[in-house]
Amino acid sequence: MTALHGLVDSHCHLDRLDLSGYDNMAALMAHTGDAGVGHVLCIGVDLETFEQVRTLAEQWPNVYATVGVHPLYRDSREPDTAELVALSDHPQVVAIGETGLDYFYARDQRDWQQARFRCHIEAARQTGLPLVVHTRGARADTLAMIREHGGSGVRGVLHCFTEDLEMAQAAIDMGFMISISGIVTFRNAESLREVVRALPLESLLIETDAPWLAPVPHRGKQNEPRFVTEVAHCVADLHGVSAQQVADITRENFFRLFDKAKP
Repeated sequence: MTALHGLVDSHCHLDRLDLSGYDNMAALMAHTGDAGVGHVLCIGVDLETFEQVRTLAEQWPNVYATVGVHPLYRDSREPDTAELVALSDHPQVVAIGETGLDYFYARDQRDWQQARFRCHIEAARQTGLPLVVHTRGARADTLAMIREHGGSGVRGVLHCFTEDLEMAQAAIDMGFMISISGIVTFRNAESLREVVRALPLESLLIETDAPWLAPVPHRGKQNEPRFVTEVAHCVADLHGVSAQQVADITRENFFRLFDKAKP
């Protein structure tokens, strides 16, 4: 496989990685760099662990952070818009989220998910920062809430995308990007591969969502930021371009969307 450079893992959870295979985080980050991954976005999923996420971004200049509370983290302390805005006032915090709606795992908890999502959308609107959106089984409500509460004042990304082409195109029309994870390499993901083939590279990001969803050929292992190379190669094959082109274009897309981050 051809070596790549300038890759960006646009969504991972460095603070949740098991470092038992490494001496320390420095060793893992060295392996990440050796794989051609130049920048990483470490995603906040609750307020209790946000300080750890922010500290990683402070320690590593090529790591950025987000602040938010995941829609499935029901027992986490509830955020309010003012707190999210205040916590985002840090040079390495470049987005609001992970937020969104998940009716697949929490179909009966829609009201509080929607209230929490509104809080994050408003924080993104007030700060001008992009929104990192988790959506599963909630296509219509996700799009409707972004339109209603964010309008033209909110942009962002639908991360780890597994929904249909219609939703992807609607999100792109609203100024959002679509992020592709290692799921695209899975044997049973042909419908997702069809969506990726149909979408312009200029609207795509690539990610790992590490430590989960390790791509082929690393299934069964802990996922790591360096495995974003597998996603780049798969997307390249689907578009009939070189993997380095995918690395270059998605890197440019990342810094265009997360414009508070500096390459």
